This record gives sequence, C-alpha cells and structure tokens, in this order.
Amino acid sequence: MDVGLGLTFQNLKDQVSDIEVFRHELALAAEAEDRGFDSVWTPEHHFTGYMMTPNVPQFLSWVAAKTKKIKLGTTVTVLPWQNPVRIAESFLLLDQLSEGRAILGIGRGLGKGEFDGFQVPMGEARHRFREYAEALLSALETGVMEYDGKYLQQPRVELRPRPYASYRGRVFASAVSPESVKLMANLDVGLMIIAQKPWDRVAEDVTSYRDRFFAMQGRPAPKPVVVAFVAVNEDAAKAQEMRDKYLVEYARSTSSFYQFGNKEFEKIEGYEYYGALASSVEKHGIEKFNNFLADLQIWGRPEEVVEKLKAMVDRFDVGSFIIYTQFGDMPFEVGRDNYELFARKVLPHLKDIDVSTPAASVVSPLQSIA
Repeated sequence: MDVGLGLTFQNLKDQVSDIEVFRHELALAAEAEDRGFDSVWTPEHHFTGYMMTPNVPQFLSWVAAKTKKIKLGTTVTVLPWQNPVRIAESFLLLDQLSEGRAILGIGRGLGKGEFDGFQVPMGEARHRFREYAEALLSALETGVMEYDGKYLQQPRVELRPRPYASYRGRVFASAVSPESVKLMANLDVGLMIIAQKPWDRVAEDVTSYRDRFFAMQGRPAPKPVVVAFVAVNEDAAKAQEMRDKYLVEYARSTSSFYQFGNKEFEKIEGYEYYGALASSVEKHGIEKFNNFLADLQIWGRPEEVVEKLKAMVDRFDVGSFIIYTQFGDMPFEVGRDNYELFARKVLPHLKDIDVSTPAASVVSPLQSIA
C-alpha cells in the first residue's frame, strides 16, 4: 500500500522561530522519497502558528523540484476561501511541474478565524463548497471553467496550461458530518478520513459513503485515505509518554483552533454537527475530549504501531495512509527520531500490505469512547 508523509509546520507557542520550523520540516520533506514514503501532504491553514501552510501548491512545487517520483497532496485545500479559477490553475500548473504527481484533497473548512479572515460567512460554506467543487472538478478534466450557480457565476474561460492528465482517482475529500459524506459520494471523489469521532461512527459513515457512491456512480467507491498522527518508540513507556505529552498537546491545539467548545456552531447552517459536539464537550469537559482525540491516534513500539495500523486497514479497507510524525510542541530532535524510526521499522511493513482486493472483516477492535 502507499504511505504518505504529512507535515504540519506548527509553531504553537513561538518557542522557536518560524524559520527554524520550516528548515526542519522542509528537510523531512526533501528526504521523504529516499526514506520510502510514496507521497508528501500538508493542509491549508492561515493566520496563526497552528499550521503555517497558506499556499500548499507552492510548497508542493518545491517538493516536486526536490524529488523524482513522490506524489504531492493537500490535506486539504479549502474551497470556499478561494476563487475556483485560481485553484484550478494552481493544480494544473503543479501537475505540469511534477509530471502528473499531484493529488488534490478538498474540504469546506472549519476554522472560524479563517472564515472571518477571508470575510466568507461560514453559513455559506456548504453551498459554496458544492458549487466550487463541481466547477473545479470539471475544469481539471476539460481545461475550461464555466459555472452558473448561486455563489459562483463564472463565464467560460480557458485555463492554461491545459490538463497534463486526468485527475480522476486523484481527488479526495475530508468529511466529518453525515451530510458531507453523502456529498463526497455525489461528487465522485474519494474519502479522506481525519479522525474526530469514535471509530464505530466512522465505520457507519464509510458504509454510508460506499452505498451512496455505488448508487450514484454505478461502481465501487475508491478505498479511503486515512490520516494518522503517530508516536513510535522502542521503549513502550517512552511511547506512552509521547502520547501523553505530544499527542494530547496536539489535540489541545486542535480543540482550541477549531473552537470545538463553541455552541454557536449550532446556529450556523452546515455546522450543526459541531454545535452538538460542543454540547458534548461542555458536558464531559474539554480535557476528556482532548484525550479522546489523542486516543484516536497511533502510538507504541514499532510492532504495536504496525498492528494498530493493520487493524485499521482491515476495519475500513484502507487504500493508503498519511502519517504525521512531527506535531504539537514536539521538539525537533524528538520529531526527527520519530520520523526515522517510523521509516525504518513501520513503513516497510505497511508498504507490503496488498490493498488491491477488498479487506476482510475486522480482526481487532480500534479504540473508541462512548
């Protein structure tokens, strides 16, 4: 199976300079191909040190120049914040520069501060996402952008450079709410799983997506891409310490950035799911929720990490992984060791997994909370 390296470019507490963050993570990206990773990914974020990744295609173009065959992906490009013509141009150009190695991840966004910064009302995000996605996916195939919708009125324009190759099979979308899962099936794109809910509910979403995809497209859905934050150490106690320190701190940063405790989301069209989540967070406490988010990730000795990831493959019929090894307030030297140990002792076992046929049923349960 293919395994990608995810990069966060986080500088949560400004204990180091942004220059140092980029120097460290760019070095990891430049080495990823030689280490055995099949792809490099980063998300789109703006305005804070949560993730300093405002122009993902530009970063991926840098990776393309440093590598020969590694694929280049976004986790994700947030459509409502941008002009769809510019997104299409960026990815048509990236595909030319990389000779067809681009993978497009798309989403509608959740960061309220980012919506405010771009002066885009959150309540329009779902509708904007659908219109922008329809226009974008068509343009990537045809080299022409044209759309007449409520939010996007785009007269016909030809895009240059023309498409290098079809993007079919190279587009994935993140989805957390049930409505978004159905929309991704309608759009004929793959599913990207970014853990934010109990695994049994993720399983329900995957089943719903596959059923809807087959009904709409007349063929089986592509296997999902799963994003996982991994802490691995030869010493079990140190691996547990990495979970307790760095995975939990990353979860805290995520809860804070996305305002998971903000019940105002229940009043925003398309974000009602997060309003209900905020009520649950208020009931159980933010630290319990942060520990829940941390427990959705992967940690342990190398052989334990392999087994946990294999169990996920079996449960969800995973097609590929995106693995983050530097996150939270993890010091660079700890992140470097985490990255290298994963590449040496976990990555080869994952790459040996055959995902060309449907997976069997679950062989071991994954962690979840009630």
